Amino acid sequence: MDDFSGIWEGITAIGDDPKMVVMWGIAAFLMYFGIARKKEPLLLVPISAGLLFANLPLGEFTKAATDAEIGGFLFYTTEVGLITDVLPLLIFLGMGAATDFEPVLAYPRMFLLGAAAQFGVFFALIGAVLLGMWGVFDFGLLEASSIGIIGGADGPTTIFIATRMREIGHSTVGLEVEDIVGATTVAAYSYMALIPLIQPPIIKLLTTKKERLIRMPYSNRPVSVRMKILFPIVTTVLIAILVPKAAPLVGMMMFGNLIRESGVVERLSSTAQNEMMNIVIIVLGLTVGATMPAEVFLKWQTISIFVLGLVAFMSATASGVLLAKLMNVFSKEKINPMVGAAGVSAVPMAARVVQSMATKEDPQNFILMHAMGPNVAGVIGTATVAGVLLAVVPSLVGA
Repeated sequence: MDDFSGIWEGITAIGDDPKMVVMWGIAAFLMYFGIARKKEPLLLVPISAGLLFANLPLGEFTKAATDAEIGGFLFYTTEVGLITDVLPLLIFLGMGAATDFEPVLAYPRMFLLGAAAQFGVFFALIGAVLLGMWGVFDFGLLEASSIGIIGGADGPTTIFIATRMREIGHSTVGLEVEDIVGATTVAAYSYMALIPLIQPPIIKLLTTKKERLIRMPYSNRPVSVRMKILFPIVTTVLIAILVPKAAPLVGMMMFGNLIRESGVVERLSSTAQNEMMNIVIIVLGLTVGATMPAEVFLKWQTISIFVLGLVAFMSATASGVLLAKLMNVFSKEKINPMVGAAGVSAVPMAARVVQSMATKEDPQNFILMHAMGPNVAGVIGTATVAGVLLAVVPSLVGA
């Protein structure tokens, strides 16, 4: 009978830890959202699969390596790809290769709207710190920074800063840090998927019908090839000088954009946008999902992360809209305030939501290219804010 005892180990494991069944339900919910509702399926499908794998009996996918036994597949992808930041940085390379910065180069003032949306990051950060100070949740400044970055609606940046803050905490003697990489990442990607539901009510609340009807003719202001090539180079150098901690994120994105705009390495540009990006998304999604075993995910702190993340995302949307309204006070060329909501770095979903709302108000109002300006500027803004937090926060906690 002992020879067959291994057959029952899986059933016994479920009885010992029934929470894993709850996680199966959460994985099924995310998978339903990705497949049936087609909300960010490229991300939610692999993330939900990784979450399921992490909560299967005996943890064969995620078990750590020992001297006597090799580790699970997702243990190695976590160690090699996530903790070292390789996977998020490769995502930024692909994003850069797929991003056209012409809308923001043609209308530089749109950079301001991308910057305004970063207010949501600091709003949620302060909220998380206060909850920690009041003893509601066990959050310190490191965790608060990871939660706040959700407001930028940028999954790779969320992963990047959450893993960095966790490692900073682990390397600081006597400092315990909650492992919230998985929860913050799923929150960021979930809210990116829910943009069509979250943003319209906020935009309508903060704008009048007259403002939503504002037309912004796209004049096709010329942007030279030279400017397109110089932009990623100059941006990388400036960010590396002003915010060195943001250089890896911005640098990889700008390199991707450089190979796109140079026009001489089309094979590299195509690979970065397609084959490489697809492979990295699969591995990254599975790995992120694997960071959420039941004992980590099923906590009140996790619920608070989703709540604070939603607050961050909503305040980021609102701040972009409000700044656009303020700019209209001083500008002769009126801005449709809805484009301010596209300042979050969920490219191109936020811009599409803005265009959809504009079309519903006026079928002949096309502001998509204007919305793409703050949308792509928001990516740079969120990465820069992440660099600022990585530069400032460790010194504040004594790391």
